[in-house]
Amino acid sequence: MAVTGVIIGTCAIVVMLSIGFGLSDSFQKQIESYGNLHMIEVYSGRMGGMPQTPGSSDKGIINDKTIEKMEKIKGVAAVTPVASEYLTIGIGKKVTGVEIMGVKPEVLEKFNFAVSEGRLLQASDRNAILFGNQVPYWFYDPNNYVWSGNPTDVMTDKIILTGDWEYGRKSTSGSNDNNKIVYKEYKVRGIGVLANENDNSAYRAYMKIDELEKIQQEVRKARGERVMPTATKTYERALVYVGNINDSAKVSKELRNMEYQTYSPSDWLEAMKDTARMIQGVLGGIGGISLLVAALGITNTMIMSIYERTKEIGVMKVIGANLKDIRKLFLLEAGMIGFIGGVFGLILSFLVSLLMNTVLSEAIGMVLGGMFWGAGMASISVIPWWVAVAALAFAIAIGMAAGFYPAKRAMNLSALESLRNE
Repeated sequence: MAVTGVIIGTCAIVVMLSIGFGLSDSFQKQIESYGNLHMIEVYSGRMGGMPQTPGSSDKGIINDKTIEKMEKIKGVAAVTPVASEYLTIGIGKKVTGVEIMGVKPEVLEKFNFAVSEGRLLQASDRNAILFGNQVPYWFYDPNNYVWSGNPTDVMTDKIILTGDWEYGRKSTSGSNDNNKIVYKEYKVRGIGVLANENDNSAYRAYMKIDELEKIQQEVRKARGERVMPTATKTYERALVYVGNINDSAKVSKELRNMEYQTYSPSDWLEAMKDTARMIQGVLGGIGGISLLVAALGITNTMIMSIYERTKEIGVMKVIGANLKDIRKLFLLEAGMIGFIGGVFGLILSFLVSLLMNTVLSEAIGMVLGGMFWGAGMASISVIPWWVAVAALAFAIAIGMAAGFYPAKRAMNLSALESLRNE
């Protein structure tokens, strides 16, 4: 009965904890579908990115000097300033509008960007554009509004980039073209398509930042927008790549302390993980109670064992057995009960976990409102190796703790009284 109690207690605590880990795993996969957890978008904390007065603090300003400061933050792997503009891309008769992001080409590899076709941007490239994974599917003929559903071949040097949102459309009769803004058309070439389908990079295109800034200024001038000249070059946005997602929250906090505004999908993940930890604590506590109940069973078993083996204990003492050895004997027996129960409890835990992740996964997903299925079919139950080891160690410790009082009682039992009672 004592072993059975430990088996049930160990299984309960491991399975309960595994559900909490399953929740965390589900949350992480769900957030990863919204964006790259390693990436932090940093925005200027000042209006227009400009210092209010000459010589004022550069806190909240994004410029080359502050970019270097960001690179020195512990946990940061790479940083790039960002320029962005929503432009029209034309290939043959097809067009699409997309956000073009200007970045430093050397950081793309550090950002762990990979390509499904072509290559990444390089510092030596001229008039080159790197497409997000989903952008080739967006092209359509603006004169009949028919999407083929097939990706357009963007690996070509016959690409037109312009700020004209009406590019490629036939002018309607009677339209007044006198007031129409004339945009410059830039010839660019496609050099690659990113492989990642699950984050923001899939819905953008990338160019070298200095080339995009020139296009951006000319487009804004054509629209009649005021371009603010600055003595010190500033940016409105930067991208910070954190090597370990566990450092994302710490890096975001440090950037906010530098008076920047930050956005990262990992911020949502931290809040969700706090919820998962709370649920995990409650479930783990319930499982822990089961194991403590098992400890009472071990204590009772060991005490009954002493009553049944009083003659054996008396004989051991008469022939000169060390009192500490007698205590160790009973502690070892209690520990073995915990060990055997822990091993079989773990085996049962893995079987229950497998059952939850296969046979019961769809039913539990429906009960929980599709949480797991919406997260890309994440596992409901996850048992890390260290949890299995810790549960086994805890079962052994519980067994030995439960056997301590009976072992001490056996050690203090009088040899004469033991023999007389028999």
